[in-house]
Amino acid sequence: MRGVQGPQEAVLEACARRQWTLAVAESCTGGLLGARLTTVPGSSDCFAGGVIAYSDRIKVSMLDVPPGLLRVHGAVSDPVAAAMAEGIVRRAGAQCGISITGVAGPSGGTAEKPVGTVWVAVALPSKTVSRRFHFSGGRGEIRDQAVRAAMDLFLEAVGP
Repeated sequence: MRGVQGPQEAVLEACARRQWTLAVAESCTGGLLGARLTTVPGSSDCFAGGVIAYSDRIKVSMLDVPPGLLRVHGAVSDPVAAAMAEGIVRRAGAQCGISITGVAGPSGGTAEKPVGTVWVAVALPSKTVSRRFHFSGGRGEIRDQAVRAAMDLFLEAVGP
């Protein structure tokens, strides 16, 4: 993983320097973040794996998201994104996790959460941070932007 070239290499290098393993919990991106991370040779040194939690049932059963959070806030929300990131850390036995949940479209948006609304959370050993994003474009573009934003938020949260 030497010679950092892109965000996926930078994420994995940040984990390697700290001797952390990383796991991901993805909803609207459907495994795209995990796929990007695993394009890097040697990614298995740091990347534990992930869960594609597209349905609320899977968010609850595989990531330990409290059903009450989903009822009160909906799947596309700060508390659910944070619970997903923390849940994948626990379930995977990793030191850090990244979650993505959102509305990639072209349908499914509401006035409160229009298409392009995405929440990303990063769970680290010392803290969990999350951020809401509003992306534009088609489904593929929104998913790509969400993955990039997730890696950027991870790098920001980890620091130098």
